Amino acid sequence: MNNKYQTLVLLSCLFAVVVVGLGAYTRLSDAGLGCPDWPGCYGFLTVPKHIDDISTVEQNFPGAVIESQKAWKEMIHRYFAGSLGLMLLSIMIYSIYRFKTQAIKRPKLNDITPVKLPVFLVVLVIFQAVLGMLTVTMALQPLIVMGHLLGGFAILSLSYLLYLRIKHQPITSEDTNVIGYFSWCLVALIVLSIQIALGGWLAANYAAPHCSGLPLCSGDWQQTFSFLDVFQLPAASSNYEYGVLSSEARQSIHLVHRFWAMITATVILVVALRIFWQSRCKVIKNSALLVVGAVICQILLGGILVYWQFPISIALAHNLMAAMLLLSLVRLSFYIHKVKATLVKV
Repeated sequence: MNNKYQTLVLLSCLFAVVVVGLGAYTRLSDAGLGCPDWPGCYGFLTVPKHIDDISTVEQNFPGAVIESQKAWKEMIHRYFAGSLGLMLLSIMIYSIYRFKTQAIKRPKLNDITPVKLPVFLVVLVIFQAVLGMLTVTMALQPLIVMGHLLGGFAILSLSYLLYLRIKHQPITSEDTNVIGYFSWCLVALIVLSIQIALGGWLAANYAAPHCSGLPLCSGDWQQTFSFLDVFQLPAASSNYEYGVLSSEARQSIHLVHRFWAMITATVILVVALRIFWQSRCKVIKNSALLVVGAVICQILLGGILVYWQFPISIALAHNLMAAMLLLSLVRLSFYIHKVKATLVKV
């Protein structure tokens, strides 16, 4: 049964990667409003295509034009997200069942730690579903879009953390040189989370094409850059698709994303390389190298993305690599914490 549970958790991680990728593709291909309602599409569980269905759409959504290609992108994303939610619900139910079974066998057992994370994941999925609904009903309001993106990354990273917890991985407990780096790993995770949020804010405001130079924007950007413009909320609008902020504000958003990217890369590389040099455990060394490789790949993808003028395929790869970087850093942090916890027990 434990093997089946581990397989289900691993499958949920893979589904979470797919959901994050589909969400990014839906956003990048401007299909976020492919279906103007939620959770269905023009009142149907699939994209309407029959004559009778289209007549119903014309009555309920006057003036609406069904773009089937965009609508299917949005609905496929919802199908996978719904499937992921059901998986995480199954994981939570099994975790509670296993906890109660163990409590009956060992009445003194009162540690509910194995149940906390699955329950929190289900709560997070429900909140993510609400954000998904608001994303559509509020016509891609940037703050909601960014929150929805962060929610997807949170579900992905916590699902992977759950998998790491139940997976048996031998770690050298004598690797005392690295236990002091756990706090630095947490700092790196916070710095990376801010960078992911800035990337979400950039995407939600359609700011990518407004800074086309390398390594900084072309033209006289120093004269138009405003830090205050980066965090201003767009004025109320009936539709935020394609962005409503000024070109100068979007350029500033893009620049801050690049500035923080430099800080993020520096912090993560310093932490990962120091851990690699200090560690004697092969698993931790490999984890640190994976983090370094993910940072380098992400930097290269960012440069290629700008140089090739933001093709969807590279932008999607850039989004997915951000997810892989996050997971690799979660993995490294988990293993160092595991060494620390083992030494405390001893």
